[in-house]
Formats: sequence, structure tokens, C-alpha cells
Amino acid sequence: MPRRNRVDPFGDLHAVAARGLFTGNRGCLVDADERVVRHHRGTLWITCVTAFRGRRVGLARPGRWTPLFFLDDAVALAAGHRPCGECRYADYRSYLDAVSAARGEPVRAGDLNRLLAVERLRRGGGLERASDRRPWTAPSSGLPDGTVVLHDGPRLVLHDRLLAFTFDGWRDPVPRPGGELVVLTPPTSVAALVHGFVPELGYSARLPGGDR
Repeated sequence: MPRRNRVDPFGDLHAVAARGLFTGNRGCLVDADERVVRHHRGTLWITCVTAFRGRRVGLARPGRWTPLFFLDDAVALAAGHRPCGECRYADYRSYLDAVSAARGEPVRAGDLNRLLAVERLRRGGGLERASDRRPWTAPSSGLPDGTVVLHDGPRLVLHDRLLAFTFDGWRDPVPRPGGELVVLTPPTSVAALVHGFVPELGYSARLPGGDR
């Protein structure tokens, strides 16, 4: 039976068989019996590669960080995570530099963690729900590829299309509408996408005849 460790764009946890491109963590989420008892612990929410220097981590070890799994960067960013500064150093630096450019001043890892913690707008430290998220709005025309918006469910912004989220990939492209869109990806991560951070998207996030 799959463990409850797969993350959707709201940041909620599900028990599904699919794994995705990335792992990551937000602290220890399990009790002594390896049951998920909390949504997160702390403000360090990172996205990691699934293999790094031969390290192995138990999927639900009490007292250790709990591995989570993401379809791709778009899902991880929407959920409120950022690239890890160790196993994804180049991506981390790109993200950090992009946020610094957006803010007009140098930003450090701790600054990123605090910014994203505020923008996730979760309450408490228990088992929160998607309804606890408070999305924001922005003009459709200014949203970069890799942003996740709410348009009949979570959808990925990609060129002139919106693709629907499933745990197996992005599906059902529809035309990107004009006007304002409700945005799930935190403002800091959208700013990173605008200023040069290039997310790694799953193969399903490719439109017929075009690049991702």
C-alpha cells in the first residue's frame, strides 16, 4: 500500500503509487509508529533529487526528516518548497539569484524560508487542509511558465495554455484566459520564475509540437 507522502500543488499529502521527478522534505512528519501526524515541522521546505551520493533515507523514520515526492518543480514550488542548497546547488543558486534580482537586494537561505513560510499562510502545525491556503491574484499575461493557478482545479501555466494537474502528469491543455487568475504558487517563487529560474517540468508538460 502506498505511503501518504505524495504532494499535490496545495501542499497536501496523499497515498498514491506515482512518485515523480523529485523528493524533498519539510521536517519529520511521523510519530513513533511511522504514522503521518503533522503537515510540516519548521520552515525549511526543500525539493531534492531522488539520488545523491549514494545516501539512503527511510521513508518514515521517527525523529528524522520524512521524504516527500513531487511530480516536478512546478508542483513543489506551488506547494511552497524551494530547491535544496546541497543536492540541487545549481538550481538553488539560480532560484536565490532570481529572488535577489526581483527584490533588488541580496537574499539568503534563511530569508527564502521566512518569505515562503509567510506566503504559504498555513495555520498551526497540525494536519492542515488545502482550504487553509489563501491564493492570490495576478494578471494572466504576466504569469511565467511554471506557475500553478486555480482554474477548474490546479493548472500549470505553459505558453498560451493551462494544463490540469494529476499525480501522473499534466493533462487536458486549455487556452490560457485573459484577465486576472487565482495563483497558487507563492509570490516569491513566481518572482523567481520571472527573473530567470527555470523549473524542471515533467515530460507530460510538453505541448504537441513544442518545447516545455
